[in-house]
Amino acid sequence: MAQHSSTAAGDHGAHASSHGSVKSYIVGFVLCIVLTALSFGVAMTGILTGFAAVASLVVLCVLQLLVQLVFFLHMGTSPEQRENLSSFVFTVLIIAIIVGGSAWVLHNMNANMMPM
Repeated sequence: MAQHSSTAAGDHGAHASSHGSVKSYIVGFVLCIVLTALSFGVAMTGILTGFAAVASLVVLCVLQLLVQLVFFLHMGTSPEQRENLSSFVFTVLIIAIIVGGSAWVLHNMNANMMPM
């Protein structure tokens, strides 16, 4: 007879708790479809124009990002996910610094090097 160690069964249970259920995946998928349809509607129908269209698309984009982070990447504030969340926040901060700094440098170069 093969014996299974209790630590292997305990480890499997710990890993299984960090994954989502089928219900959470379906809810996330439906929310993503709805947000995508709304974004497509804003872009294609012309109901909103100018700043209102851009602002609504940015809001829908951020909402979709949050839905995907929570439902598919399982980012949360639970103790098991704090390390992943802190790594993600640090990555976003570094990317924001790089993009913001690059935009700042390019703006200053454009302002100071244009012929008068």
